[in-house]
Amino acid sequence: MTVSDGRILVTGGAGFIGSHLAERLLADGADVTIVDDLSNGAADRVPDAAEFVEADLTSIAADALADHLEGVDLVFHLAASKHVDTDRPHGQFEDNTRMTRTVLEAMAEADVTDIAYTSSSTVYGEAPRPTPEDYAPLEPISAYGASKLADEGLLSARTHSHDLTVWNFRFANVVGPRLRGAVIPDFIEKLQDDPETLTILGNGRQEKSYLHVEDCLDAMLHVIERADAAVNTYNLGTRTTTSVDRIAAIVADEMGLEPDFEYTGGDRGWTGDVPKMRLSIEKLAALGWEPTRSSDEAVRRATREILAEYDDR
Repeated sequence: MTVSDGRILVTGGAGFIGSHLAERLLADGADVTIVDDLSNGAADRVPDAAEFVEADLTSIAADALADHLEGVDLVFHLAASKHVDTDRPHGQFEDNTRMTRTVLEAMAEADVTDIAYTSSSTVYGEAPRPTPEDYAPLEPISAYGASKLADEGLLSARTHSHDLTVWNFRFANVVGPRLRGAVIPDFIEKLQDDPETLTILGNGRQEKSYLHVEDCLDAMLHVIERADAAVNTYNLGTRTTTSVDRIAAIVADEMGLEPDFEYTGGDRGWTGDVPKMRLSIEKLAALGWEPTRSSDEAVRRATREILAEYDDR
């Protein structure tokens, strides 16, 4: 389908990726409505040209959401409870699946048939690398990953029973401006508080793929415009990885610091953390798309962008 000039609804559109997506869609000529409860996002990230609906998808009625879906061509469903190490895993699972169920029910009521869903590499659990989309069995090790996999199941079931078209995007770690609550801003904030010592969760040898948000948006729109199966599932990532130690070194270098590194120990930073992750992007490449930045380059650029934001505060 063609995304530009369409009417698009973005759930979670005041968050990190969602706000960048809304800006990109508007720049491409789309008419954008954002639905967000501002629990992970911020009102000042909502573009002036977008219609904003402040609503909690865990409690809004499907028919109330359907009122905002009249005439919509495509839903980007990004809203989710995102903390992998949450202390309420069952509640997180219920919240995320409830949001997706409400979106699907509202789409059915408004006769909207196309949805792009932001899934996650966490659906794979600890899988061989690089991990292709058809790897099985999928065994997530966090409630967050389990909820993403369950949502993919809900979308698949609705697709095959209600003629829906879905694009599932299994993300690597996406970085860029406005990112908070992740390793890069965490290291920046720690070094601003103590330039001499940086505490690193785990052993520092965790190694994952990092994708800049601009590449992430490019990849999503590229796939939506070219993949037309009933269910289209694509990994989004890079062919390279970056270790946590390397991220620490990049952040310190960009801040002009030489701190000592201290470690909390263990091979993972928190409960549910997948220590090593690299997704296969061969399916994405076969569709004609490659990332413009390596994982290291994405981390360095994001570090500079986040530092600039902190300087402007």
